[in-house]
Amino acid sequence: MIGFLRVAFFALIGLSVLYWLLSLYSRSTERERLEKKWDAAPPEDAPDREAYIEAGMAKYEKSLRHKLIWLVYIVPMAVVAVIIYIVNAQ
Repeated sequence: MIGFLRVAFFALIGLSVLYWLLSLYSRSTERERLEKKWDAAPPEDAPDREAYIEAGMAKYEKSLRHKLIWLVYIVPMAVVAVIIYIVNAQ
């Protein structure tokens, strides 16, 4: 049991690092997309570039894409739980 807890602890650390890196990458690509969109054709209703980008990033924080990054935790844990169940059911 102690061995399982040790592996689970290090797995959660690894998943946390992966989540953090994926989150940073996703935010970076979204910011770059907003910057390119502004540079191509600045909208007339946006006051300036930084305000436009910050508004877009605030919108991104509420988006489904941002929330789907949590699957980094959920999918591996669900797979391990299913494997444990299948192995113990037989």
